[in-house]
Amino acid sequence: MKQIYLDNASTTPVRPEVLEAMIPYFSGEFGNPSSIYPLGQRASKAVSQAREDIAALIGAKPQEVFFTSGGSEADNWALKGYARANRKRGTHIITTAIEHHAILHSCEALEREGFQVTYLPVGSDGLVDPQEFESAIREDTILASVMFANNEIGTIEPIARLAQIAKSHGVAFHTDAVQAFAHVPIDVDELGVDMLSASAHKLNGPKGVGMLYVRKGIRLENLIDGGQQERGKRATTENVPGIVGFAKAAQLAFGELEGETARQRELRDHAIRRILTEIPHAKLNGSWESRLANNVNFSFEFIEGEGMLLHLAARGICVSSGSACTSGSLDPSHVLIAIGLPHEIAHGSLRMTLGRDTSLDDVDFAIDSLKATLENLRAMSPLYEDYRNGRYEGILDAWKAKGIAHISE
Repeated sequence: MKQIYLDNASTTPVRPEVLEAMIPYFSGEFGNPSSIYPLGQRASKAVSQAREDIAALIGAKPQEVFFTSGGSEADNWALKGYARANRKRGTHIITTAIEHHAILHSCEALEREGFQVTYLPVGSDGLVDPQEFESAIREDTILASVMFANNEIGTIEPIARLAQIAKSHGVAFHTDAVQAFAHVPIDVDELGVDMLSASAHKLNGPKGVGMLYVRKGIRLENLIDGGQQERGKRATTENVPGIVGFAKAAQLAFGELEGETARQRELRDHAIRRILTEIPHAKLNGSWESRLANNVNFSFEFIEGEGMLLHLAARGICVSSGSACTSGSLDPSHVLIAIGLPHEIAHGSLRMTLGRDTSLDDVDFAIDSLKATLENLRAMSPLYEDYRNGRYEGILDAWKAKGIAHISE
């Protein structure tokens, strides 16, 4: 059975060129970068070159790039490290209700330490209102963290505007760019961010490696203490193969960014139009305009998401109902609830995220399979039977009558 992988927001396959760059550092060039003999120094040089390469891609200085085990560690370090190092200046933090759990749970941990956190709401399209953001800033606000692009609904936030507002009030600004990194152009000076998190496995690089950009002058407490790796800021022997692979993957992805974005956007819009035209009782979640080029997220009425995913998996189609980090949860997505979806609609959600290997045939096969799956599942739904017999008014029908955008007939 053919496998069609449409869950690239969850993880991506390592590109052959990336694997080729990594292989020497698993065996022949296995040295510890902290060692002074040539084997170790060659490994140290490889790490330094990777740092320079990634810094150049985002307009940063090499000494502002710190390698981590992934995006979650980078997020934890940015929030906990900055809050603890700057506690004397204030104890208030601003974030949003739709952040990744690495941010939300870090904020909850800081609340247990006595910090106060404002969780900003978002609009129905998932966008943060800059005016609401500015209104939330207080005299004791020291840090704001707003994700660059949402991992579930793909909404791209107005990061440059928010960072500008934060700077005007003397507030440090962090963005979780795990989904955006190498999927949209990034220049840290143009954006005005003080910290930025990224992860290699979202851009056809290896798992287990990420980075935190920290602007010069920003003070962070260490999250991991021990040796003097990463200029004394993050202990543990460097993951040399992973770091080399991260840099190679980033160079390839940024180099292909313009063309690949245009190609994926065309496929994305094709999928959205087909679903809105051909599948009844469907709602596009998030903004269509301010959206990652590879993200398609819909909710379907009269459907349970788990059954939908299992039926599609039986046809060889790999998709998700939201963040892979919470796939074991029975609760509806906190992101979909935050944009105003009721539980019964949020539970019937589907996220398809395209990749560099996704073709038009893949998308069409997935949509055809989705149509057949929904027809079968709805045929077994008592609620759908009540709707067809006029005993139940559909939620999405009522929303469409109110003029809410991107709902199918």
